[in-house]
Amino acid sequence: MSTDFYTSSILPYAGIIIKICRGYTNSQEDFEDYYQEVCLQIWRSHQNFKEDSEWSTWVYRISLNVCLTLLKKNKTKGQHFVSDALPDELIEDSQAFVDEELNELYAAIRRLSELDRGLILLYLGEKSYQEIAEIIGTNANNIGVRITRIKERLKKILINR
Repeated sequence: MSTDFYTSSILPYAGIIIKICRGYTNSQEDFEDYYQEVCLQIWRSHQNFKEDSEWSTWVYRISLNVCLTLLKKNKTKGQHFVSDALPDELIEDSQAFVDEELNELYAAIRRLSELDRGLILLYLGEKSYQEIAEIIGTNANNIGVRITRIKERLKKILINR
């Protein structure tokens, strides 16, 4: 992966990747592994981007797909990736595991189903219902209902912790 591609096409969207990876991992090590795999897949597939949507939507879609794939792979095979440290530009963002309130929110999110995690992470990323539907590959009409139900479940989880 070239430094130019990383700097122009991945680094500006690191926040998106971090949010999604954080929602599907329980440790800093797993987070770093997922982050690196997402970046690699964005680089590998960037030529398939047809500009039918925003680049950020593409990044969300790849991030979700990679995280779901790794989650299933790790569940069935118990495999872990070898991880190098995150790039220096992301060290500050990667320290998110230190914030207790944020940790509690992510712990609650991880108790949701895999699809519901993706939906709420996209919602928290301020994506519109239409954009969420496009990323997930579903109808925008039911996204609002699902988000409302997910928020109610999260409230219950956080209250009963």
